[in-house]
Amino acid sequence: MKIDRSLGLVVLAATLLFESAVAAEPNARFDLVPGVVIDHSPASSGQYIGSPGLAVLPNGDYVASHDFFGPKSTEHTSARSVIFRASDRGASWKRISEIQGAFWSMLFVHRDALYLLGTDRHHGNAVIRRSTDGGASWTSPNDRKTGLLRDGGEYHCAPMPLIEHKGRLWRAMEWRNPPEAWGINYCAGMLSVPVGADLLDADNWTASEFLPSNRAWNGGDMGAWLEGNATIAPSGELVNVLRVQTKSPDEKAAIVRIGPDGKTASFDPATGFVPFPGGGKKFTIRFDSVSKRYWSVASIVAERDWAENPGRIRNTLALVSSPDLRRWTTHTVLLHHPDVANHGFQYVEWLFEGDALIAACRTAFDDGLGGAHNNHDANFLTFHRWANFRNLTMADAPPGYPR
Repeated sequence: MKIDRSLGLVVLAATLLFESAVAAEPNARFDLVPGVVIDHSPASSGQYIGSPGLAVLPNGDYVASHDFFGPKSTEHTSARSVIFRASDRGASWKRISEIQGAFWSMLFVHRDALYLLGTDRHHGNAVIRRSTDGGASWTSPNDRKTGLLRDGGEYHCAPMPLIEHKGRLWRAMEWRNPPEAWGINYCAGMLSVPVGADLLDADNWTASEFLPSNRAWNGGDMGAWLEGNATIAPSGELVNVLRVQTKSPDEKAAIVRIGPDGKTASFDPATGFVPFPGGGKKFTIRFDSVSKRYWSVASIVAERDWAENPGRIRNTLALVSSPDLRRWTTHTVLLHHPDVANHGFQYVEWLFEGDALIAACRTAFDDGLGGAHNNHDANFLTFHRWANFRNLTMADAPPGYPR
């Protein structure tokens, strides 16, 4: 079974016209960039592309988003995000709006409206916005009735899944307490709201307790947990599956159990850590009712790149799945570049579309202008489609991938 490259997912022709989504800089070249380029921000700008979001509107149009981080961004005061739309199944993209005060945000559709949920800045307030015109205009979270869900700052997240379960919508988020450093003080929590409620009204939302992690866990190799996935375990229990920052190359995920009332949370360090390929970087988990498996697109570490601090290695993107959230299999490599330092495929937001997966990827790659600042500080947002994903194997890995 071959991966569908029909939308230019291996090589994007340099002559492709981006309908006002990408302004071509002199000397820039995107012909080797995998996928369809949605947006580009050169390293020289000091504004790097983060937090890919992706949603499908009721009419079938795609909407994508990202924010900007880096030394010349406004991520620590009032972060900037941009919204794009495609009416041709992702072949071309147009920037349709810009939002001030949106960071680490995810897109989702609920009852025919489009929403953007995240924070307003780096370690900021939790906020949500609504659009009724496909992302062209948005509400403003001025107060608790208009989208300011949690004030006081110190919230952290990424574009993580929002799921429906027992009449409520569920979304994981972290809270930094005490408000110092990156990661080590992140406490894992879960927000929820009734499916029929006004999502902009903070009084409709419930938060679980926020659990701190412990540096002694995982044999003393516990740097942080963050960017959790709300999902339903095979037992029917709601869980939060989190990325784990480790020094060891043996990447892990952590499974936090959420009580039926959505207000309690618990973690057993003896059984709560599971091996997870790519677990040192953000990953999104979704359950597929056809295969009865949990799937993820993760930034794994190829055998040739095996090293400590796996969270820093992002040059290989793979398709993985599990029958039970505990045993994970790597099916194929989707994207790869042999260089670790300045190439990365990461923070992928993806959705099922029949037998295919569609995805928006934070991509660090060559651009004819010196490339990305490093593998983390991405200079592209790219779109991808992988057909017949349930049947992909290592035989479908990109040419040149070391087998």
